[in-house]
Amino acid sequence: MTTWKDLFFDTDTIVEGMKPWIECESPTWDAAACDRMMDLVAMKCAELGATIERIPGIMGLGGSVRAHFPHPKMGTPGIMITGHMDTVHPVGTLAKNPFRRDGGKVYGPGIQDMKGGNFITLEAIRAIQDAGIETPLPIVALFTPDEEIGTPATRTLIETEAKRAKYVLCPEPSHPDNGVTTGRYAIARFNLTAEGKPSHSGANIKDGVSAVRELAKRIIEIEEMTSEDCTFSCNVLASGQWVNCVPSFASAECLSMAKKQEDLDAGIEKMLALSGERNGVKFTVTRGVTRPVWEPDMPGTMALYEQAKAISEELGYTMPHRSQGGGSDANFTGALGIPSLCSLGVKGAGLHTLEEHIDEDMIVPRTRMMAGLLTTLA
Repeated sequence: MTTWKDLFFDTDTIVEGMKPWIECESPTWDAAACDRMMDLVAMKCAELGATIERIPGIMGLGGSVRAHFPHPKMGTPGIMITGHMDTVHPVGTLAKNPFRRDGGKVYGPGIQDMKGGNFITLEAIRAIQDAGIETPLPIVALFTPDEEIGTPATRTLIETEAKRAKYVLCPEPSHPDNGVTTGRYAIARFNLTAEGKPSHSGANIKDGVSAVRELAKRIIEIEEMTSEDCTFSCNVLASGQWVNCVPSFASAECLSMAKKQEDLDAGIEKMLALSGERNGVKFTVTRGVTRPVWEPDMPGTMALYEQAKAISEELGYTMPHRSQGGGSDANFTGALGIPSLCSLGVKGAGLHTLEEHIDEDMIVPRTRMMAGLLTTLA
C-alpha cells in the first residue's frame, strides 16, 4: 500500500515550478499585480482538479482564490489550507533580488513569505493524487491578498471558512530550527496624525507650527513605551511635498505586539490616551486592524503538533514548537479554538528583505512532511 513515505518529490522540479510565482510580483497595495498572481494560483489548483472560486477583492485590494479539491466527503469538515499571496516587496524588486539558485539557496521576493510554502503544499497534493491516495479528510485551500497589511479585507472570509474545518494548516515560513508555530502574539495597528499650522518656511517660519516636528517627538515617546510585555514600532511616515512650507500635516503608523491579550489591551489604552493637543499641534491616534492572541498550548493544536512532529521525526528531523511574534492568518483560526498549525512552509531566511531566500536541502523534506499531514489527519 502506497503511503506518504513513498511519494516522489524532486527539488529541481519544485524550484522550476516556483519560478513563475516568484517572478509574478504581487505587493499588497497593487491589486492588479495580486490578481495576476491569483491567476497563476487558480490555474495550478485547476490542474489538480480543484473546483475554483475567484472571490472579488474589496477595499481596493486584490481578490482571493478558494479551491475545493476532489474528495468523496466534500462538504464535510476537513482540512483548510490558509495562505497569502501578497508580499511586502514593490514591483521592481526582482531587479534587486532576482529569482536565482546560488550556493544551495533559492532567492526571490516573497519566496519564503510565503509563496514557497503555498507552492509546496500544492505539490504535496499533486503527489498524493498521482499516487492514487485518498486523504481521510477533504481539503480546501484559501489564498488571500492582504495578510501583509493585517488582513483587513479577508479576515471574515478566513474565519468563516475555518469554522467549517476540522483542522487549519498554514504554510508560513518554517522557523530556522525546523520548528512550527502553535500560538501567536496579539497585534494591533494604529494610525497617527498630527495637524499643525502652515507657513512659508523661508520667509515666515515663525508663524508656522510643524506637524512633522511634533510627530517625530511623539514617535520617540511611543517607541520608548516598549517593554517585555508590549512592544511599539512606528513606520510609514508621510507629510507634504514642498520643503519650503512648514508642514501642517504629518502621519505615521504604529504596530504593537504582546504575548497576552490583556497586555495588548493595556497598550491600546495607552496609545489612544495620547490623542490631544500639545505644542500647538493636534495629535490623533485611531485604531487600525487587530489580530487576536492565539493562545499557546491549546489541546487541539497540541495534538495536531504532535502528529506533525512524529512525521518530521520519521523523516529524521526534530520539530520544536513555540508561540511566536509576527502575526499570521492562523491568529484568527487559532483564536477561534480551531486546531491550527502555522509555519509549515519552507525553511530559509531574509524574509521582508532583499536577501529573501529558501534552503534547497529542506524543500523536499518540508513538502513530504506536509503530504504526511494531509494523508494522516482524520
